[in-house]
Amino acid sequence: MLVEVEKIAKFPWSPVLAQISTPFGRAAVRWCGDPNAAAGQHHVEWEIDEEITWGKNAKPASEAAAGLRQGGHCVIVRGRLDVTVDGAAVLDLAGTGILLDLAAPVPTEVAGTWVELFIRRENIALYPYNL
Repeated sequence: MLVEVEKIAKFPWSPVLAQISTPFGRAAVRWCGDPNAAAGQHHVEWEIDEEITWGKNAKPASEAAAGLRQGGHCVIVRGRLDVTVDGAAVLDLAGTGILLDLAAPVPTEVAGTWVELFIRRENIALYPYNL
């Protein structure tokens, strides 16, 4: 996915964070690339390093569209939840698939619906790559 990196910062109490902007929102998340990378457009792979528990950090979305925004000490990510035949979960975020770790299977009626995930910003990682 192509994102706009507005700035990259390192604070003593946190990992390297990137303030990013996308067509569907903005947020600060963990940056796993060069901490001295220039602001601008970067192709990135997303990773969510937090177990998803339905009803705790995942719930039905109020809107059927990709979304990204700050929510206090977490980032709210909105996408379509796909569940594979073997029970794996993938969040479709504007055409990019993000594999999710589930604490327990999600309710069957949730598969294919829009959901919001509430994830600590340090647990959303962006890995830049060159095309």
